[in-house]
Amino acid sequence: MAIMETVIEIPVEHEKNIFGSFDSNIKKIERSLNVTMVARDGNLKLVGSAASVKQAEGILMQLLELSRRGNTITEQNVNYAIGLAMDHSQTNLAEIDSDIICHTIQGKPIKPKTAGQKQYVDSIRKKMIVFGVGPAGTGKTYLAMAMAVEAFKRDEVGRIILTRPAIEAGEKLGFLPGDLQSKVDPYLRPLYDALYQIMGAESYQRNVEKGLIEVAPLAYMRGRTLDNSFIILDEAQNTTPAQMKMFLTRIGFGSKVIVTGDLTQKDLPFETKSGLEQALEVLGKVEDIGFSYMTNRDVVRHPLVQKIVSAYDDFEKRQERKKQIASAKKTESGERKSGDGGRRNRRSRGN
Repeated sequence: MAIMETVIEIPVEHEKNIFGSFDSNIKKIERSLNVTMVARDGNLKLVGSAASVKQAEGILMQLLELSRRGNTITEQNVNYAIGLAMDHSQTNLAEIDSDIICHTIQGKPIKPKTAGQKQYVDSIRKKMIVFGVGPAGTGKTYLAMAMAVEAFKRDEVGRIILTRPAIEAGEKLGFLPGDLQSKVDPYLRPLYDALYQIMGAESYQRNVEKGLIEVAPLAYMRGRTLDNSFIILDEAQNTTPAQMKMFLTRIGFGSKVIVTGDLTQKDLPFETKSGLEQALEVLGKVEDIGFSYMTNRDVVRHPLVQKIVSAYDDFEKRQERKKQIASAKKTESGERKSGDGGRRNRRSRGN
């Protein structure tokens, strides 16, 4: 294997950001691609196989561009860039980073961080109804909320409606103190938190009082027609097929709908079919409906969350394989018994 050596320039003002604390980012790239990096006088020398050096150089150039745009390079950025390089993907991190949806009340830009998130945001812009499906931490709800707030500010819609099923995950609603609204508030808390961060508590309260923002359990949607609204149904994996049909038939003129969910985290009773699961099957070929499927690669929380999601995915696949093998053995055993019974009956009639 031919060894290649190349030198790239990393401006001093970006070194700390790109290299990471105690050069942790550089060390991760070295381990992942089996290359050696030596920093000296604003230059970084890369040594390794030609393919690995080229991949490492591409990663560093993308991280440098992110740093130049004012981003703090995170472990998630580095992991994602390495994953893209190893998959020989043509995805450009700088292009994803340039898509700013809006800013939080503190001025922090909200934007997609992965190719899956970028496809999700683009789909929301183009389609009337979008299903965002993926594991925890992929930004399904937060990005949808940002898109809703931005559409509201631009007067593209007259109000925002946020809803989720108040499914009982282990506890009963009667267990919670207070009136009905107090009982369902804990189920809607993630939606409140996102709105506070994007809009600010005061702006949120003013718009709620005017009836321009509504956060309510899914059951409150029955019998209504929702016109000129940006509607987000969160945790849709916990809807029943009847609830999902009811919700989707509430949509009026001038509205946009986002349905988010994670099919691996259902709180429905055992063997109850999810309304989200059925909707994906039934509506797959309907025009003006978009489907965005995100994976553990799109997780943007702590890197450990990505590992947890991957571990559970692997476990569930092993369990499914075991069930299939057991089912095949059971079928084979039943067929053998049926064949043996037939032979015994024939011998009995011969006698």
